[in-house]
Amino acid sequence: MVRAMKEASVAPEGEVGLKKMRGIVVHESFCYEKETQLTVRKTSLFFAGDGFSVYDCKGEVFFRVESYGPDVRDKDEVVLMDASGKCLLTVRRKRPSLHQRWEGFLGERSEGDKPIFSVRRSSIIGRSSVTVDVFGNPGEEYLIDGSFPQRCCTIYDTSFNSSKEAVAEIRRKVDASTNMVLGRDVFSLCLKPGFDAAFAMGLVLVLDQINSDHVVVDDGAEVDQPAEDASP
Repeated sequence: MVRAMKEASVAPEGEVGLKKMRGIVVHESFCYEKETQLTVRKTSLFFAGDGFSVYDCKGEVFFRVESYGPDVRDKDEVVLMDASGKCLLTVRRKRPSLHQRWEGFLGERSEGDKPIFSVRRSSIIGRSSVTVDVFGNPGEEYLIDGSFPQRCCTIYDTSFNSSKEAVAEIRRKVDASTNMVLGRDVFSLCLKPGFDAAFAMGLVLVLDQINSDHVVVDDGAEVDQPAEDASP
């Protein structure tokens, strides 16, 4: 899979490779040359954060997440794997953290490892935007705006004080055969050329974990549960 991605991600010189180098966080092999849509499906419908399967445009498993069962080592830690089960990225909630700060680690996290990015909510009250800082490239920042519970949000590149540029989008998936909008357990992850798909899916995992601290009522409104953390 990775080899195929490497071949598919080779962009013409001076185009995607130079334009979007800052979008590579996990590995360049997960960057597409063209705009791409992945299909994400929750593998459990009972609780947020239980697991995901991610499919490419050919319907083949591309990423998978299994964060449930008796062998889970930490309820605040989620691992993104490729189709073969190799660990690509670990996201972990940082405690204590008033604004629900999460950190991403390359591969399987070990004690003492330094994160490659961090994610935080701008506010713990109501719907709020989410800010992403990438540590390997100073000044590289992203903003996530919209409603993840409603599967309607956009990831913007706000690096170096530039104007917002949409690099990925989470949206409800439409069944092509019936033109019907599917349930929230199946949705699309749309990626702009050159943006790291593994990094984008890592952000989806964080959004899902943040959503687990909310209650979504029948009319689609989001209600905050009491916060557990008390310090910034």
